[in-house]
Amino acid sequence: MRVKVGIVGGTGYAGVELLRLLAGHPDVEVAIITSRSEAGRPVADLFPSLRSHFDITFSNPDVEQLEACNLIFFATPNGTAMKMVPALLEQGCRVIDLAADFRIKDIAVWEKWYRMTHACPEQVDQAVYGLPEVNREAIKHANLVANPGCYPTAATLGFLPLIETGLADLSGLVADCKSGVSGAGRSASTAMLMSEVGESFKAYGVPGHRHLPEIGQNLSLAAGKPIELTFVPHLLPMIRGIHATLYSRVATDVDLQALFESRYSDEPFVDVLPAGSHPETRNVRGANSCSIAVHRPQAGDVVVVLSVIDNLVKGAAGQAIQNMNLMLGLDETAGLEVAALLP
Repeated sequence: MRVKVGIVGGTGYAGVELLRLLAGHPDVEVAIITSRSEAGRPVADLFPSLRSHFDITFSNPDVEQLEACNLIFFATPNGTAMKMVPALLEQGCRVIDLAADFRIKDIAVWEKWYRMTHACPEQVDQAVYGLPEVNREAIKHANLVANPGCYPTAATLGFLPLIETGLADLSGLVADCKSGVSGAGRSASTAMLMSEVGESFKAYGVPGHRHLPEIGQNLSLAAGKPIELTFVPHLLPMIRGIHATLYSRVATDVDLQALFESRYSDEPFVDVLPAGSHPETRNVRGANSCSIAVHRPQAGDVVVVLSVIDNLVKGAAGQAIQNMNLMLGLDETAGLEVAALLP
């Protein structure tokens, strides 16, 4: 018997990426997909790439209809899931939110960065942060999973081995991160036009970005104490991909390659590359994989970690499916063992 899932918000990039990956999942049926703006329209009309894969029509989001599903994905803007999740949880549905509604445990911090009042703060403590490489066992038993952000996924996985072992100088961590334009979503925006971003490169959000407190929360939990982090995101003139260049001072002389390989040896979607490697975003395009390389330039005390993901897959829909597999007792890799796209 196949598991029935629903997708709330199926017209954005994360929503269509969920559909692309679930089309090849052996154990899952997409029973409901919602969109207020496209209700009544066949999915294949909006996304011809899914023709012959889905004979399903967009519908208005309705809690009573969604209750028929074993699990619900919310691929909606920030602030949407928190209004519907309590009713779904009450009816026994399990939920994965791809937005930020349940990622930050400190409600005051969340409200400061997202500039809205949280609709169900009582559910935030219940939510499990959906980074399998850290919270795998808790995810298996969770009813509500907060899917991590794209920048936080790349940065956290890159920093973790240094922080968990106490090697990193926590007073001066730097995350210098770059993203393709799909990270801004599918809504029309002048700033995201090809003629605006093409042949250009810029930093943004330097005074503060919403993913800063999320990354800080992750690293502080790993360290068991507060950390100091400088996070600067940049916009690249490409569609998919995140490249995180991470810096930390490390006083102890250790075999960093062995450290990273040991930490991720049993992780199906983290690939520690051979010593001296320089991962590229195109090497993970379309795949639920994080590729990592670790360097110690000139044998100094600064360690440079290179971490790359596809922001729509390991940074969003792919990781959500990985979490779904864990929550429903399925093979963790089911539907996700796809090779990256090249070129």
